[in-house]
Amino acid sequence: MKKILLKDLLNFSSEQIEKVKVKFNQHNGDTNPMEEYIKNPEAINTGWLFWRKEKRYFNEGEIAICFFKLGKDTWVLSTIKLVTKELNKKNGINYEGEELEKYSAYYGRVIVKHHKKYQNQVRKFKMIIEDLEVSQILPTIYDGEEFPGYDNVSLSYNQLKIIITKHKRDWINALKNQKAVYLITDKESGKHYIGSATESEGMLLTRWTTYIKNGHGGNELLKDIINEKGFNYIKENFQYSILENYNARIDDKIIITREGWWKRVLNSRTHGLNLN
Repeated sequence: MKKILLKDLLNFSSEQIEKVKVKFNQHNGDTNPMEEYIKNPEAINTGWLFWRKEKRYFNEGEIAICFFKLGKDTWVLSTIKLVTKELNKKNGINYEGEELEKYSAYYGRVIVKHHKKYQNQVRKFKMIIEDLEVSQILPTIYDGEEFPGYDNVSLSYNQLKIIITKHKRDWINALKNQKAVYLITDKESGKHYIGSATESEGMLLTRWTTYIKNGHGGNELLKDIINEKGFNYIKENFQYSILENYNARIDDKIIITREGWWKRVLNSRTHGLNLN
């Protein structure tokens, strides 16, 4: 089957192609642009696209294509803008631009395959024109990953917050009627907290919602972390996953027993974040 390339979709003229550049936005060590896009697309479409450190990425009159990284060799097209003005700023937003309405139906929906083997964030479109393959066009604007199955859940604080606050239907339906033993990992320290979601605690969705609201869910050691390092520490370093899940008919006592087993296996009472 013949590949569909991004150039086929956008259909730039040969004159335009000379003026097109592509900006690839990916995790910078602190922030994931995918999460930022879901919260506020303009944070990527202006803030990340037109941010400059030392290098001058664009010139007035050029066309800027903006991607953010979705996964291994996959990128989401978030906007295409005509660069209208340079602001002569370093370490800040250095350009102004006008979004090209002609391509608006593709923004947030077109997923492209591209193996980025260079360090530069910005490349001339003509240099990679044959390497940008359209792999998928989503039916709606990208709003986060689909539920991957209980065995594959691994969420940052921000990802979990987006799922809950945006009420992502597939995730909500998967979590709201499940009992579970879950794992919270402090990626900075490597310490674990083992918890359980039972009927008395409102199932997994309700339990995890409390962590989004206050960061600690009532756990005293997590409260200590917040008091010492602030809520932002939780938001930046905590990861949420599922060790075991059960349907609503399973007796709560079984869940509690399994929670204790995992605490012993991972030694989370002695070297982790569990007090009991």
